[in-house]
Amino acid sequence: MPEVTEQIDALLNEAKGDLQAVNDPVELEQFRIKYLGSNGLMKGAMKMLGQVPPADKPALGQRLNTIKQNIADSFEARKSELSKTGSAAPTGIDITEPGRRPQIGHRHILMKVRDELVELFGRMGFTVAEGPEVEDEFHNFVALNISPQHPARDPRDNFYLSADTGDQAARQTMKEALNFHDPERNLRLLRTQTSTVQIRVMETTPPPIRVVIPGRVYRPDTHDATHLSMFHQLEALVVDRNVNMVDLKSTIHQFVHAYFGEQTRLRFRPSFFPFTEPSAEVDVWFEDKQRWIELGGCGMVHPNVLTACKIDPDIFSGWAFGFGIERIAMRKYAVSDIRFFVENDLRFLRQF
Repeated sequence: MPEVTEQIDALLNEAKGDLQAVNDPVELEQFRIKYLGSNGLMKGAMKMLGQVPPADKPALGQRLNTIKQNIADSFEARKSELSKTGSAAPTGIDITEPGRRPQIGHRHILMKVRDELVELFGRMGFTVAEGPEVEDEFHNFVALNISPQHPARDPRDNFYLSADTGDQAARQTMKEALNFHDPERNLRLLRTQTSTVQIRVMETTPPPIRVVIPGRVYRPDTHDATHLSMFHQLEALVVDRNVNMVDLKSTIHQFVHAYFGEQTRLRFRPSFFPFTEPSAEVDVWFEDKQRWIELGGCGMVHPNVLTACKIDPDIFSGWAFGFGIERIAMRKYAVSDIRFFVENDLRFLRQF
């Protein structure tokens, strides 16, 4: 028993000596772990109870508890001393620490491209026009020379809307929508093209007209690397006297080379659209994909479209184009998949 008591007293003296040598919070924490931690020396000293006779265990246990409490009280006292002398961990802001750069948000890449395009065409003399995303069939089809029998009016290729009343009338409305050959109907739908705004502009503005129209459009396309069911278009419309195809091609060439660079390759392919005649598709060469990808369609405004807007096609002519903003952004920034724009992956969005 005397030998065990001497070991315990030596442990107490050693602890007090180590505590006096502590000068900062880091050393103080190391002292606590060494003596008072779950694997500390005081925990190990408790094993000495197994080395003494049963009759001496109560006295030794009381002695160990007293020493442990003594060390704990000394630890708290030293902690208080360091706090008063300013050696404890600072509670305020250390202005000498390196700063953290705040994460500042920014506009989505598609909105940046939209603004860049609007600004570019603004320098070319175009003003900006906008229109509703929920349209009627007159502005989305009829005024654009798309006949009731045209497959573009099929409900499977459009997002038609009806009143959600849950009654027989609503069901009848949707049943009628399936009969897309009916020339009397005028259902509402999510616009499939920004050409609807062309009609609204020509209905309210006499020539000369020179507008650019950015906006969202909706088509039930299957999502893949180059298609989405909701995407953005940039439409342009010019109506004036003596406007011709040369003006259209010159403007598109000027736009493509100004935005993508003088070395950009583009081509025009003959095509058909009900609202333009003649019509063409505009393709741009994508270096990363090593193939031509369509930017959109263009052509001379069809005389029937001008007539529907009460503009005399014998006096005025016009041209128009509609390009996909996503496709433009993909070509500009070498984005390989259009779906990246809508997946909200910060690793992608922070690049722009």
